[in-house]
Amino acid sequence: MFPALEKRYCKEHLSAIDAQRLAHEISFGPIVFEVSRLMIKFGILQMLTDSKDGLTLEEIAEKTKLSDYAVKVMMEASLTIGTVLYENEKFTISKAGWFLQNDPLVRVDIDFNHDVNYQGWFNLEESLLNEKPEGLKHFGEWPTIYEGLSQLPEQVQKSWFGFDHYYSDQSFEEAMAIVFNSNNVNTLLDVGGNTGRFAMKCVEFNENVNVTIMDLPQQLEMMRLQTEGKPGSDRIHGHGANLLDESVPFPKGFDAIWMSQFLDCFSKEQVISILRRAAESMDENSTLYIMETLWDRQKFETASYCLTQISLYFTALANGNSKMFHSRDLFDYIEAAGLKVAEITDGLGKGHSLIKVFKK
Repeated sequence: MFPALEKRYCKEHLSAIDAQRLAHEISFGPIVFEVSRLMIKFGILQMLTDSKDGLTLEEIAEKTKLSDYAVKVMMEASLTIGTVLYENEKFTISKAGWFLQNDPLVRVDIDFNHDVNYQGWFNLEESLLNEKPEGLKHFGEWPTIYEGLSQLPEQVQKSWFGFDHYYSDQSFEEAMAIVFNSNNVNTLLDVGGNTGRFAMKCVEFNENVNVTIMDLPQQLEMMRLQTEGKPGSDRIHGHGANLLDESVPFPKGFDAIWMSQFLDCFSKEQVISILRRAAESMDENSTLYIMETLWDRQKFETASYCLTQISLYFTALANGNSKMFHSRDLFDYIEAAGLKVAEITDGLGKGHSLIKVFKK
């Protein structure tokens, strides 16, 4: 583990009273989440941010057009949660409230958890026991969320893609500098390329590269809609494939293979199968790049907290059997597939690691 994580996770650091408080915070977690989400939605945290001297209950009720009762229960709950402060009959925003309102990653996570995950969490126990995404039944009868992604309600899609893109977009520029500046890459296979977001970045960054996206046919249709008519889209191609079918080979002849936030969508056995087929398609000049948010290689402990919680989204909603990686596990899978780690670059964007891999 990185130092900040070892300090936090390897020995007790809470007093008894703080530990008891945390236990109660956990027991009331769902209502803490919903109240805090509504404090944002109703604009109360923004009002407090903009207010120089704070606001009374009556002023908040007048500005929000909510009843005195609704404002009172939310403000009292928020006071004990720690997102607001109270003095001289006025409420002001706390540091935690400020981050809740202004940190874009917090907002992305709130929308993702409310719109995509919240009702599915109720089936987490079944999902853990069955290793199937039992919470996904709330939306439809698909084996994984990926088959149903194009059919999810519009707001759910918006929050899912907002979450997915925010984490990855912050790292693309740094990653492309490594991929294209260290090798002569004219052809790139983007495995699990989704809506073509990274592919578009590549053709903008490198005017010579041709990118082929390997993904489910329904995902390729979404990709074509997203990239159609944009500069460089004529250098983006599709290769439809069900990567869970172990008989499906990878196409050959690519200078580089790219997998970003992709392998964490699969079980151990599936990851090794995918990597083994990637290895079979590579020659001595090919390079595989894997970009993942590895929870044990985070500079800040808060990032590790978020990543290990996100693992349970995969359990309950996505596929039932994958998670955010500990680096040791991923390195073992790479070795088992007949590949070797050549280099790892940490700290890209919001905490990604870029792993450069060669064939043994």
